Amino acid sequence: MCNRCHGIAYAVAGLLIAFTPLAAGVPWGLCSNTTGNYTSNSTYSANLRRAAAALPSNVSRSPALFANFTTGTAPNTVHAVGQCNGGQDATACRSCIAASFENAQLLCPHNRGVAIFYDVCLIGFSDQDFLATHANLEDQEIHLSNPGSVPSDVAGRFDASAYELLNAMADYLATTNSTIKFVTGAIGFDATYPNIFATASCTPDLTPAQCRGCLAAVIAEMPRVSRPNTKGARIAGMRCTVRYEVYHLFNGSAMLQLAGIQAGKKTNETGKILAIVIPTVLVVIGGMAICLCCWSRRIKSKRSLSFGSHMEDIESIESLLIDLSTIRSATNNFAESNKLGEGGFGTVYKGSLPSSQEIAVKRLSQNSRQGLGELKNELVLIAKLQHKNLVRLVGVCLQEDEKLLVYEYMPNTSLDNFLFDSDKRKELEWCKRFGIIKGISRGLQYLHEDSQLKIVHRDLKASNILLDADMNPKISDFGLARLFGGDQSQDTTNRVVGTYGYMAPEYALRGQYSIKSDIYSFGVLILEIITGRRNSDSYNSDQAVDLPSFVWEHWTMKTVMEIVDPYLRSDSSQDDDILRCIHIGLSCIQEDPVERPTISAISIMLDGSTVPSQAPSRPAFYIEMSGNVGSDMCSQSYPGVINDSTTKSIVMSPNELSITDPEPR
Repeated sequence: MCNRCHGIAYAVAGLLIAFTPLAAGVPWGLCSNTTGNYTSNSTYSANLRRAAAALPSNVSRSPALFANFTTGTAPNTVHAVGQCNGGQDATACRSCIAASFENAQLLCPHNRGVAIFYDVCLIGFSDQDFLATHANLEDQEIHLSNPGSVPSDVAGRFDASAYELLNAMADYLATTNSTIKFVTGAIGFDATYPNIFATASCTPDLTPAQCRGCLAAVIAEMPRVSRPNTKGARIAGMRCTVRYEVYHLFNGSAMLQLAGIQAGKKTNETGKILAIVIPTVLVVIGGMAICLCCWSRRIKSKRSLSFGSHMEDIESIESLLIDLSTIRSATNNFAESNKLGEGGFGTVYKGSLPSSQEIAVKRLSQNSRQGLGELKNELVLIAKLQHKNLVRLVGVCLQEDEKLLVYEYMPNTSLDNFLFDSDKRKELEWCKRFGIIKGISRGLQYLHEDSQLKIVHRDLKASNILLDADMNPKISDFGLARLFGGDQSQDTTNRVVGTYGYMAPEYALRGQYSIKSDIYSFGVLILEIITGRRNSDSYNSDQAVDLPSFVWEHWTMKTVMEIVDPYLRSDSSQDDDILRCIHIGLSCIQEDPVERPTISAISIMLDGSTVPSQAPSRPAFYIEMSGNVGSDMCSQSYPGVINDSTTKSIVMSPNELSITDPEPR
């Protein structure tokens, strides 16, 4: 959960919340909109008053400045937790906790699930035992970024210094047997900013390994939180918190003082793998091994599968490291003539290794907000995946200020370069298009069902389907992918990322994603392949295009063959296969995820001659067209997506760009 933009919903301990930032000196409040409300004279209200009366004293008297409190019986049980930062005296701690409960009533009146974050204390309460379920760290955080900026010429060294300090503090908390899991630190920088100051903390109930794992995961998220060249940032969660700034954050001297990185010394980004990625793998999984026995089965599957066996991860990462000089030589120092394309995260270059192997190098932009977060995610994921319909990762380089992923080169680039080009589209006769649809289906089946890691891609689109020399499709770009494990079927996020026109409605509206949200994207992709038309390619114009509505209108009027790509209409013998694929595509984009077929069912239908057992219903995003449906496309504005429970506007991107949440101001 992040407080990056007013009115955006986030999650605390698995609960959907909407934050409300207040004036200086008062806290950030996060209010549940999924657990419901209570009335003033209800049993839940009485239980909450008991918690508010007991917790301030319990926390302030605790040697760890931490306490949890449970009262009442279901469904009116109140689970509450409070913590003060180390160094607070009992009176100040008690006052902060008491004030937090008072502000909870002002910020989130009659809400059954609230979290309040001050600089020096926090509280959370809910009718759910959120400490027991221990939700995904990414979904129980607020993110803040300092609006000030350091000069661009020192930004790389500044970030490296901040991460060095944060990791040293995380190591300190993991190795120091202290009742209060709170540490302050400073690292020398330059004349303008003599020190970078930081604090880090964990809830004292965590073991050292669990605390280090929590902090490692949060530190790995920092590149996504901080604006380019920002002077400071923080991630505050119910389990652990980190913050760094250029000004003094705490009373007294720093518990840790580091010398810092000298000016003129190149920062070794391979060291960042050891400082960020590898510790995350080592310690998170080490911590998971200890605590999985007492955490819920659902959380076991989510967290343990996030990185797999840590030794296996380390070996796979180390075996993929490529020296920066090798990549510079392979791409002729990233020459413009070798540029293959540009996307939301950076630029892709063609290259050739000394072994004569042709490669495609994805060079993440230095100003990319995604940075190491998505890079780490993609690296750990794709290094484990081996399938002929998934792009193969050749190597990775994290040296100096470069973040590079090296893939096998696909000579026919991406599907969208053929499908939406008036000349190249002629090369895609039905046999090739049908083969591409079936190949994508096989790749998705591997991700969803056949791989040891159940993976939701979350950004399936034509530009992420690469084509080899024989026009075989390969799914690429796993920077936004998420792991599922065990019997987990769906999850909820409040960082809605993806591409305009391909998002399933439950994902765009409520942040719920599952393998069925990938099926929705695949359905849109099938319709694009058959019609040769891009969905929503007039984004933000007066002539927005809605391909699902267009196809549906013709389907209901039994004129659907009229909108098939003209280059496919010459041979009537393939009409049955085309109609079957349109039927499958429409079945994939139905509003109810349950009604969408599984990828294995789709593969059976594509390999045989069967069709979905039920006629498709109207698409999820349907705009009734006015005028002649036989004209090129409907002239309607694509509606903005509004979550009526939180009045949250989801900002979506044009087809070629993936999105993330907006920056704070």
